Amino acid sequence: MARELTADDALNAVWGGSVLACGGGGWVDHGMLMGELATRVGRPVLCPVDEVDDHDLVVTVTAIGAPASPNLEIRPLDYVRALQLVAAELDGPVVAVMTAQNGSSTTLNGWMQSAVLGVRVLDAAGDVRAHPTGKLGAMGLTTRAGYETVQAVAGGNRELCGGLEVVLRGQVIATSDVLRDVCVRAGGFIAAARHPLEASYVKEHAALGAISYALSLGSAMRAGSDASTVIGAAIESTGGKVVTQGPVSTIDPLRTAGGFDHGALSVGGHVVRYLNEYMTVDVDGQRVATYPDVIATLSLDDGRPVSIAEMTEGREVGVFVVDQSLLPLSSSTRDRFALEEVEKIMGVALIGDATAEAPSS
Repeated sequence: MARELTADDALNAVWGGSVLACGGGGWVDHGMLMGELATRVGRPVLCPVDEVDDHDLVVTVTAIGAPASPNLEIRPLDYVRALQLVAAELDGPVVAVMTAQNGSSTTLNGWMQSAVLGVRVLDAAGDVRAHPTGKLGAMGLTTRAGYETVQAVAGGNRELCGGLEVVLRGQVIATSDVLRDVCVRAGGFIAAARHPLEASYVKEHAALGAISYALSLGSAMRAGSDASTVIGAAIESTGGKVVTQGPVSTIDPLRTAGGFDHGALSVGGHVVRYLNEYMTVDVDGQRVATYPDVIATLSLDDGRPVSIAEMTEGREVGVFVVDQSLLPLSSSTRDRFALEEVEKIMGVALIGDATAEAPSS
């Protein structure tokens, strides 16, 4: 049943979303700001997918960029403006919005738009966990025959670019690549709205119940009193496990290039590689976890997730993994085009019997 989202829900969204952020997925402070504002200025409404008609229009709302970019600027109303730009291009009203992914702030994508514009927040996501490219949250639209998307971005670093508004129509792949370039020029991050779809497609291809999943996880973790009970709550809530723990050592220092954060770190002999988010875990040349598995680093001091951007050498963390078989997955996680693009950028295999290195061909 549809219900109003509260300030307590916002806290749960940030906590649970920070695990599903997989080291990226926005920022805790931004998530707190979005949740506080949305629940103060209006009444955002969370709606299960079975309460929207098949023909209703749903738009994905998100942001594009590298979370560690030093020049990023993103304002809450930028998200509202991006949705308005897409809505102006459509023949019918936008009934609901959905986030492209869960994350520290991205679980709250759509709450501000719901509070200000009255659309509903769908209990679904393009991906139950955070991911580096728009194609990985596009629910398989890269190969949907005849589909023309509308994508819009708004905002950016005003000092650098004066603020940008860009609206594109065309194929998912081409428009996504163009907007990745725009986000770099905008300072590294920019609010976005994209992919208007009939709700029937979302019901078949999205990660259904993804927001409730994050809220439930966050609620369980918030009930913990120390690192042991917080991590234990995450394990019990998800069926995940801590595959290794110990001090962090840097293998490939974080660098931001092409709108992505690149790098790798080691914990207890396990190598964790990331592109904006943690994508793989290997030990002794054998794969332990691969996207779309949830991969997170949890502080051994208080149990809370530690993002890539705030990671420091020697910090004591546990590498927490939830196998993909336990997750609500979207069609995006099986999109070979999207996965192969990330393989090429990272040089790491993600498809099939993955090993530490991607094929050279």
